[in-house]
Amino acid sequence: MELPKIISVDDHVVEPPHVWQTWLPPKYRDRGPKVERRGIAGMKHIGGGQYEQSYADDAPKADCWVFEDLVYINKRHVAAVGFDRDDMTMSPITYDEMRPGCYDPKARIEDNEMNWVEASLCFPSFPRFCGQAFTEAKDRELGEACIYAYNDWMVEEWCGDSGGRLIPLIIVPLWDANLAAAEVRRNAARGVRAVTFSEIPPHLGLPSIHSGFWDPFFQACEETKTTVCMHIGSSSRMPATSPDAPVAVAASLSFNNAMASLMDFLFSGLLVRYPKLKLAYSEGQIGWLPYILERADDVWREHRAWAEVKDIVPNPPSTYYYSNVFSCFFRDQHGIDSLDITGVDNVTFETDYPHTDSTWPDTKTIAEGYMAGLADDVVFKIMRGNALRMLDRPLDWTAS
Repeated sequence: MELPKIISVDDHVVEPPHVWQTWLPPKYRDRGPKVERRGIAGMKHIGGGQYEQSYADDAPKADCWVFEDLVYINKRHVAAVGFDRDDMTMSPITYDEMRPGCYDPKARIEDNEMNWVEASLCFPSFPRFCGQAFTEAKDRELGEACIYAYNDWMVEEWCGDSGGRLIPLIIVPLWDANLAAAEVRRNAARGVRAVTFSEIPPHLGLPSIHSGFWDPFFQACEETKTTVCMHIGSSSRMPATSPDAPVAVAASLSFNNAMASLMDFLFSGLLVRYPKLKLAYSEGQIGWLPYILERADDVWREHRAWAEVKDIVPNPPSTYYYSNVFSCFFRDQHGIDSLDITGVDNVTFETDYPHTDSTWPDTKTIAEGYMAGLADDVVFKIMRGNALRMLDRPLDWTAS
């Protein structure tokens, strides 16, 4: 059987320069995010996803998003497709240098087609993975307007004419769970079934998932069948050993955030109280799941009385992973070899376009290698069936 057309549950969009100048109400546009071309004299990763940046008129140019005091530099390794592997550097880039599929929906669909991808769910870039740039805005009214503008652009422009080939993923006002719930419901009414959320909210200065603060948001997601999607780095903090360690150290440890977040949810009792709530972990890979699920069940079995979960988690924690959680991978042979534990009904696939991790344009060949020897029905689930369930679409769905 030929490999089924892929539904990628983790790609990224580099927002085009016009987004907020077009979609914000006119009274906010002069203060809304704008793109400026600046000379970048220096850019250094200092650990945990943080950068030191300096500017000079005669330095190499980048197109930068400017919003309040924030300057977000577009970097080549974020818009990496089309460059040779050794040229996917952390260096400034302009829209003129990017492959159009990074920011243009028609070009993205063409790039997906040549990559054996039928449909794609895209996380933000400038707003960051769960829209935290707007949560951090000094002007909350403006930040809220920017969130609604982004979602209108995402639904109506990025995805609007795609025939389902681009799948909407929204952001919400993270400082107010009731506003977040209302935005989930507003977008669910127009067919949206995925929302971004922070893997570890306290890293953003927000309440934990144990606090009760998020209950209106989780209730809205459950009621509207909206999956809560958590990308590694959506806490604005990546695992790091020291500021002077090579970035490769943090890149190798990136799954750690997803692992920590999963433990938070499995021991929170939320999946007992909201049994139909769906969670999805993006770009975390899956090979770590067998051990951490074993460890969680062992802690629950041996230590639940003193570990504060006896009364809130009635079943082994792995139970709730298998019933409520989707994981995803793009390169993880160990995870596939352990599919009896990582879960034939839980694992999904991603291409990570246009980042350096992306399998584009060789995704079909790479996926075929991982799927070799698996039963046809399992291949279907991993390549698209589980993603369709995650996004509340029928299993016979195809793009129009």
